[in-house]
Parts: sequence; structure tokens; C-alpha cells
Amino acid sequence: MATETVPRVDLPGGEMPAWSDLAGGRAAGGDPLAALAARVVPAGARVLFAGPHHPELLARLAYAEVTCLLRGVPDADRLADAPARLVVGGPDGLDGSYDVVVAAAGLDALESVEGTPLGWSALLDRLVAVLRPGGLLLLRADNPVGLGRLVDTTPWYAGRDDARWAVSGVLDATRPATLDQLRARLTAAGLHPWGSFAAYPDPGAATALLATGPLADRPTSGLFDAVLHAACSGDPADRPVLQDPARLAVDALHAGLAAALAPGWLLLAHRPLASTAGPAPAWSGDGGYAAPAGAGDGDDAAPAGARDDPAPAAATGPPGPAVASAPDRITLPVALVRAGSPADGVTEVYDGADGWRWRALAPSTTAPTAPGAAGAVAHREPTALTGRVAEGRLLRTLLLDATLRRDLTALRALLTGYADWLAGQSVDGRLAGAAAVAGVDNVVCPPGGGYAVLDPSWHPVEPLAVEVVLARSLWRFAADLLTGGYAHPWTSTLDVAGLTVVLGGLAGRDLDRATVARAVEVEAAVTAARRGLDDAGRDDLAAGLRAVEPTAPPAGTPNQQQLHEAWRRRGEELDRLTALLTWTQDLLDHRERALRRAEAKLDLLSGTLGYKVGRMAITPLRMARRGAGAAKRQVRTAVRQHKANKERS
Repeated sequence: MATETVPRVDLPGGEMPAWSDLAGGRAAGGDPLAALAARVVPAGARVLFAGPHHPELLARLAYAEVTCLLRGVPDADRLADAPARLVVGGPDGLDGSYDVVVAAAGLDALESVEGTPLGWSALLDRLVAVLRPGGLLLLRADNPVGLGRLVDTTPWYAGRDDARWAVSGVLDATRPATLDQLRARLTAAGLHPWGSFAAYPDPGAATALLATGPLADRPTSGLFDAVLHAACSGDPADRPVLQDPARLAVDALHAGLAAALAPGWLLLAHRPLASTAGPAPAWSGDGGYAAPAGAGDGDDAAPAGARDDPAPAAATGPPGPAVASAPDRITLPVALVRAGSPADGVTEVYDGADGWRWRALAPSTTAPTAPGAAGAVAHREPTALTGRVAEGRLLRTLLLDATLRRDLTALRALLTGYADWLAGQSVDGRLAGAAAVAGVDNVVCPPGGGYAVLDPSWHPVEPLAVEVVLARSLWRFAADLLTGGYAHPWTSTLDVAGLTVVLGGLAGRDLDRATVARAVEVEAAVTAARRGLDDAGRDDLAAGLRAVEPTAPPAGTPNQQQLHEAWRRRGEELDRLTALLTWTQDLLDHRERALRRAEAKLDLLSGTLGYKVGRMAITPLRMARRGAGAAKRQVRTAVRQHKANKERS
């Protein structure tokens, strides 16, 4: 239920008249965060948003009784129409008790320079004090050695803009620096850590929230591999970085460090009641959370079932909605991911009785392009995300591994099996279904063998030719291989289309450049559909893909490491062209010297006695030959005239 607009409350001595966290980019938001907040906030609960949060997040939770604590007066003016009670100032004067406290912007965004400095630990204690027994705390903490800092071109200590300002610093010994320290600090504050998520690529606006327990336990998961690579690939308009964050995130996953090196974490902790201490709280219906009897004590539990509808509804069983009138255990997902445009909504992965399963949550914005729209090649079917998540290693990772090791036998086996798998699903040489638009970054190799599509929600509007589907996948891999600077066993003079043809040969298929050109056009159309681009954007994308060359940097966020590799490859190409020009020039010089020697011999021979005698002998012969030719022509002319006179008579 929505609350009525109430007057703003200004706490004396804490408000900052000219400071805006919303304008400085410190507001927490993102569709995965909104889906998680809707999961833990029941209807009618009293919720405190401590710090700046995106207005869309507040609107998503309008069914609850929301209070916002802001330190900037301009932010309060901007949120004046929000369905929430606004409290402006520092946390010193905060009172009341709340069922849920959300601090998704971190604790640094709470402290005001106009009030008494508290520090990280005291700020946490202040939030715990207003959290009623049985309540939940959703807290964000940034990682001081996370992926964001490792790839940032500007060190964290050199930032001078307002967005980088914080009251406390690294000398604050109470500030936790690791996930384990954060859990220990929450426990010391009287809370029970319940679940934690790694936020990628930006903890303030994460597009992927991954449960830290499964993230550390399953470093070979193709799902996490694909999600991290897609989340960290970024956009070309983003700021430059030192190295490719997607490559670093995937490497951290394979090393079991994806949770430890996450840019930030979101932790859920509940304040136990006096009589219970279980880690799995349930909404009691009369205010606050209570842990059900017999609940376990493990962190990051992901029980079967899920809930995304905060409003009361009839119970339908996992993954159905919760019933507010009866205790219902809140279940946490394995992952919450927003892939593609915001219109695609959030995709949830939860732990079912038979393994991980897909579930598509309703988008908070307009629906995506409908199937069959003008110029559309692919469309998304969210209803397809209902089955099990395919397990196994990501095909792209296996291909890169075999390429870097120069293992052509393994590479040939992978590509041949992939090509046969595509051909086995085709009808009359054309392929429909999710496999038609799933590249090597969306296909996994299960432990038992074979191939399977990871995300089956994208389908072609019309069936595509099998050779075009294969050429598209191989072209994408070849482009990543060449522009990414990966070492490979083939000649450096191959362009992207040429390497695609070579990979097709390894797969046992005879591809030509015309087929590769058609595959590039399909790739542009599919990518445009995923990004929600219009016709003009699709044409620009197609032109950019056609112009991809081995010496170009890869698409995505510019990074200095790969720019340096692109510069080095251009240098190697210039050296090759210089060597070719030198060889050509040497060949021309050699032939010119031979020609001069021949001319010198002719000049020498033209002055000898034998040359003069020979010329005197040849001259009469030439004259006789010319005379004989003239006589032949006269005879032919006379014969033709005689025949003509005879015919007339």
C-alpha cells in the first residue's frame, strides 16, 4: 500500500545545504538491487533507506512505509514528490524502529560534515539501534582492493571530485576490508549475517548480483563465467581503464577469487529475537522478522523457491509468492542479472530441488521489441527461462584455453562437435530455436559431453542457415581472438574473415568469405536487438563490425593494456609492410641492374666488325623479303580482279 506524503523532517546540525549525492552519482540503484529489495521488504513493513537511493527504487517499494535519510538538502528537494517520509541530516537524530533498513549506498553516504564525526563502526551501530528485533539490514560495502580499483586509471587516493569524497579513510581500523571481516563486524554489532552477494561491475548500480557462497564453490561454472564477462564488458562510452575488467573478472572466477575481488558486496543480516537465533528470517505478519524453528546457521544459504512479488497473494509453492498472513521463509537467489537493455528485466537463478533453475522477473520498464518487428532478426522470449540452468564449462573459455596452448587437436574436437551439434538440430539446412543465435559465449559443454544453450530466451524471428550460424559464432570468436591480443598458432597476416574461414576448416566445414559477410550482417542485427537499437544504430553497428581488423582494439571499454597491445600489433604490421617494401625494392633494383648490363652488352656489340658485316648481309635479305611481299600482294590483287570480271560476264 502506498503511503501519503508527509512533511519533511530536518534534523538540526546535520543537513548539508549545498551537497547532493544524487547529482554526484552516489545514489544506489539498478534493477537487480530493486528485485532484491522487493524480495526482503514485505507489504506494510516500515523501511528505512539510509543514504541516497535512486527514485525508481523508492517507487518500486511504494507498497511499504518508506522513510529516507538524506544528508543533502538538494536531494530532499529532488525527492519531494517521492512516496516516502524524508529525513534530512546526519544519523545522530534518527529515531524510531524499522522492520528493514536498506543502506545500499554504503555508510560513507550517511555521515555529514555538519555533524559530529562518527566513523564506520559507529554508523553501523546507529543503524542497528533503529532496527527492531527480528528486522533485516541490507548493507553495501565497497571492496578496497576490488576489481574497480584494480583497473581504474585514476588511483583512489588521487580523486578530487565530489563523488570520491568520504569522511573516513583507510586509517579507520573499524572499517572492514574483506568479506569475512564484514561478517565478523556485523556479528559483533548483534546481527546475524544471512546472505551476501558480489556486486558487478559497479556496486552502486550493479547489473549482476551473485551469491558469494556458490561463486566461491563453483569456479568452473559456465553461468558465472558468462555473467561476469557480460557484466564487465562495459560500454564504449565508459571511462578508460588499465586492463580489461571482463578478462580479469573471469580469471578471478577460475581462481576462486570472484567474491573476494568483487567491486563491492551486498550483505543481508537480521537482528535475532531474544528467543531465536536462526539465520533464515520470515515475516511474522505483525511487524518484524522471526527465524523459523529448526533453521540452520550457515551463511549464503539458497533454499529452493523464490519470491519476487512483495504483495500478498495466494500460495502456489516454490517459486511462488509469499503469504503475508502466515510465516514464509524468505529465499535468496543464486544470481540476479540484468542482461541487455533495461526493458529485458531481471533474470533470476535460484536453487531448485533438481539444481539451478531460471526465472524471468517482470521488467520495470516498457516491453522489448515484439517478434516480427520490421528489420528484426531475433527476439527475446522470457517465458523460455523456466527450466534448469545448463551446467558445464563455457565453450568460449574452452576454445580460448585450447588456442593459447596451441592444442589444435582439442580445438578441432571442440569446433567439430559444435558444428555437428548445430547441424543435428537443423531442418533442411536451416536452424531455429535458441541455438541459432547463441554464440560460443552462450553455449556450455556439460560434464557428460555434448553442448547446451545457457540462456535459451533469445530466438530468431526466421530460421537461419546453419553455415551462417556457424560462421557468426566463429567470426565472433575470431574477432575476440585477434582484437583481444590473444596468442594463437596461425599466421599474423590473417584478417578476421580469413581466420573465420580457417576455424571453419578446423570444424570440418568449407566456409567462404561471402558466407562470413552474411554472418556479420546477422551478428549486427542480433546485437542491435539485444541492445534495443533502432535501424540507424543497427546500420552504424554493422558498418563498425565490417571494419573490424586485427590491429584494432577490442570493442567495449577502452583499456590501456589492450590499447598497448593494439599499438604493438600495428607496429608489427608496419614492420611486415616495411620488410615487404624492402624486398620489392631490392627485386626492382636487381632487375634494373640486369637491364643495364644487357643494354651495355648491346652497345658494345653494336660497335664491332662482326656486327657491321652481319648488318650488311641482313640488309639485302630484308629488301628481298619486302619485294617478295609486294609481288604476292600484286598477284592476289590481279586474281581477285580476274574473278570479278568473269562473274560480270
